[in-house]
Amino acid sequence: MFQWLKRLLATPESRPQPAAPAAPARTTPTPAPVPVLSPALEGGPDFEQKDLVNATFQRWLFGLHQDESLDTTAPEGRVLHELILAAQSGHNAADMLRRMPGVIPQLLQSLRSENFAGADIARKISNDLVLVGSVLRLANAAIQNSGEVTSINSVEHAVIVVGQEGLRQLITTVAFRPIIDLNSGHYTKLLAPRIWEQSEKSAVACRMLAPEFGVDPFEAFLAGLVVNAGLLTALPVLDSAGAKPGELGSTTFRARLAHESLAISAGISEAWNFPPSITQAIREQGTMRKGEQRTPMARVLAVGDYLSKIRVLQANRAINDTDHNLFHDLPLGAMPCYAAI
Repeated sequence: MFQWLKRLLATPESRPQPAAPAAPARTTPTPAPVPVLSPALEGGPDFEQKDLVNATFQRWLFGLHQDESLDTTAPEGRVLHELILAAQSGHNAADMLRRMPGVIPQLLQSLRSENFAGADIARKISNDLVLVGSVLRLANAAIQNSGEVTSINSVEHAVIVVGQEGLRQLITTVAFRPIIDLNSGHYTKLLAPRIWEQSEKSAVACRMLAPEFGVDPFEAFLAGLVVNAGLLTALPVLDSAGAKPGELGSTTFRARLAHESLAISAGISEAWNFPPSITQAIREQGTMRKGEQRTPMARVLAVGDYLSKIRVLQANRAINDTDHNLFHDLPLGAMPCYAAI
């Protein structure tokens, strides 16, 4: 899937060019190891900051307002058993998520050209109601930020306002957005919109932070989108556990759910043939230890995930972003990124 996306998003200038005359044979150098960042140089939230934000975010996901029991219940045990099995098979978990809708490949193909036809793009977008709503919302948000008071009601006008790069990002996001049946159960209805809201912000944050850490912005964007894929696949399992609203969400259960979900996300990334740097970065999120060195992509993903959680919690009045010294010792680009998302 990754190579398919890269081909469709490539501009004509970035397509492979005819091969130059062969150079004299040389000895192939040994591939360089995956770069890592020294803990002293990488920057980022410390473990106390991350624990606070993650715990607050998990409570908010489940709609909890106070500390809960540490002991897992029988329904929680059944859920965790199913998730451990899913983590062992990334391909099966990947099959549970939505594949590319039919109109998405056509749109991405059209957006390869720097001189794309706005009318043609608008016509294709009009065939997908989800895209219509997304493009209009993005365009109206853009003009509101510029101070204009009018609203955009046509897809053609929205395409002009959003522009090529905005459309590429938006269409890729929609392509990855899972189909969620909000009538399937209590936990899917409660958690799915909240998880996806944070995922979208995480993807944008990762893309913005990528240059500072020397990683590919598009790959960082995809890492931010897919890191919660395992949590999304877990929702039907939560609904089928036979638990009443409020019976899932003990402290221990939430911690183990987060851990197993990351393992599933890494398996999905691998099943979709994403670059090893993305899969490795996701795995590192669940195994980070104090003082360990981390790959640049893992660092970007950690900071992007952290900032997006604070932003979502702040917007929902679940945390005060002026408390707890939340932004201490973050990378230089963290504050502009937080403001943008």
